[in-house]
Amino acid sequence: MHDKEKDLISAFLRGSVDRRGLLKGLGTMGITAASAGTLMNMMSTNAQAADFDWKKHSGKSLKLLLNKHPYADAMIANLQNFKDLTGIDVKYDVFPEDVYFDKVTAALSSGSTEYDAFMTGAYMTWTYGPAGWITDLKEWINDPEKTNPNYAWNDFLPGVKNSCAWNGIPGGALGSEDAKQWCIPWAFEQNNITYNRDMFKKAGVEVPGNIDEMIATSAKLQKDIGGIYGIGVRGSRSWATIHPGFLSGYANFNQKDLNVSADGKLSAAMNTAESKAYHTKWVQMIQESGPKDWSTYTWYQVGTDLGAGASAMIFDADCLGYFMNGGDNKMAGKLSYAAFTANPEAKASTPNIWIWSLAMSNFSKDKDATWYFLQWASGPEHALFGATKMDFVDPVRQSIWKDEMFREKLNSKYPGYVEMFDASAAGASIKFTPQPLFFDVTTEWASTLQKMVAKEVPIDEGLDQLAQSIDRQLKEAGLG
Repeated sequence: MHDKEKDLISAFLRGSVDRRGLLKGLGTMGITAASAGTLMNMMSTNAQAADFDWKKHSGKSLKLLLNKHPYADAMIANLQNFKDLTGIDVKYDVFPEDVYFDKVTAALSSGSTEYDAFMTGAYMTWTYGPAGWITDLKEWINDPEKTNPNYAWNDFLPGVKNSCAWNGIPGGALGSEDAKQWCIPWAFEQNNITYNRDMFKKAGVEVPGNIDEMIATSAKLQKDIGGIYGIGVRGSRSWATIHPGFLSGYANFNQKDLNVSADGKLSAAMNTAESKAYHTKWVQMIQESGPKDWSTYTWYQVGTDLGAGASAMIFDADCLGYFMNGGDNKMAGKLSYAAFTANPEAKASTPNIWIWSLAMSNFSKDKDATWYFLQWASGPEHALFGATKMDFVDPVRQSIWKDEMFREKLNSKYPGYVEMFDASAAGASIKFTPQPLFFDVTTEWASTLQKMVAKEVPIDEGLDQLAQSIDRQLKEAGLG
């Protein structure tokens, strides 16, 4: 690399030149965008090494447990930079999601020392943390001898970062002063609308602005366009049916899953009059405009139907819509995105979120070396690489969302994606009450929703029965 190229990239790393200016300058030197990315990554690695003793654990080895996902693919593609930076060797096992969490549970519950770090959802840490299976990372984050000065902990989106911290007390507020940082957010998913532009145009409809408009729009799309259904949402008997679109709309009406009393006791909160009204609308929408076999629908079916042109719209993870707008999907290039505010009286979208995170096993044989990997993988340099060069589409750092090249990448192929994020990010967080029966409560909730859609139980009666059952379980567990 010549001195002029080094000087320009160094100026970028110092913040005196923006990415557009950098690429323009390198272009005049005959360097392609792809080559520029390689040079930037290399110099960024060198810059990191200048500010912190990244070689402290050189010669050591770590092993990761990973879910098969584009976010893991982005990390693996950049892993050599970590090895060069630190001298630490990294091995990993990758499993598909249908067996992945069972693999994690088996490793942690047995006290296995095989894996040092792993991917997790924040919800899972409500079990792993109190069980003593994972480590509170605050000790490392707050230690300047162990954390590089450019890690920028305050760069993480507040709602996302706080959603990964809990004090372990059932009902305790996420992100509280006494919360333990059970995991580091890596990338997240907001739940909003992805829609087929051609179908909307053909039916002469606009993007719905609230739940009543969503019901009407879905029905008109299904009526006017042959061979499709109006809206895709999840429906299987699983916690994963409750947390995406359903809870995002529910929370926008200021409804909760559980109440927390002054003395810390928990009780069911989904049988209020407002909750019953929302359930009534949700059930109507599925009955009128959802897929015929809705009760079998998971993330996979919701996404593939949209990508294949079998549905006109989904209310689900934004990155699901992102992935369906590319590859060999039939509808690639025809999808757009919008924030969704279910409550007509609400000022903004308040989506519930899923957060792919990184956690440290409490049984790791070398926690300090493991933290070096965790801070690198969740650091700003790797996040920028993943966002601009790979499909690390929903980064958790504010600085990445401000990056012009990243925003331009999204704007060029994913209309409305940036605007959707900007409209929703401030209100995006986990809306559930953290407690150890989370999966039991949400799975039973999904089962009750299935019965309502199938007209096996009236909505009012079904929610009253659900609340009674949950209250009984909470009391039996000493939580209610």
